[in-house]
Amino acid sequence: QVQLVESGGGLVQAGGSLRLSCAASGIVFRFTSMGWYRQAPGKQRELVASITSAGSGNYADSVKGRFVISRDNAKNTVYLQMNSLKPEDTAVYYCNVGPTSYYWGQGTQNWGQGTQVTVSS
Repeated sequence: QVQLVESGGGLVQAGGSLRLSCAASGIVFRFTSMGWYRQAPGKQRELVASITSAGSGNYADSVKGRFVISRDNAKNTVYLQMNSLKPEDTAVYYCNVGPTSYYWGQGTQNWGQGTQVTVSS
């Protein structure tokens, strides 16, 4: 089954940077689109960035130009480089397969623990 382990979160001042990592298993990673999602207190989980199996990234408008998603197929790992962080980026960040992935159904049943990102003003 899909297993996901996120790391790299923390407390950072506005304008700072963080790099999140996510190790995935239980999937054929190199053929699978991946995504980073976040959930702020009192809000629904949202997709902030996704990357196709070919390495093409897509971003929510709120993070476009500030976040960069990438992947290392040799390590079954997806990354999220977050720059110019804002207080409104504060949330628990999760990775999972992309919403159009073959593994999406499994993925929604197996969210990782997430990693907390807190941006102070």
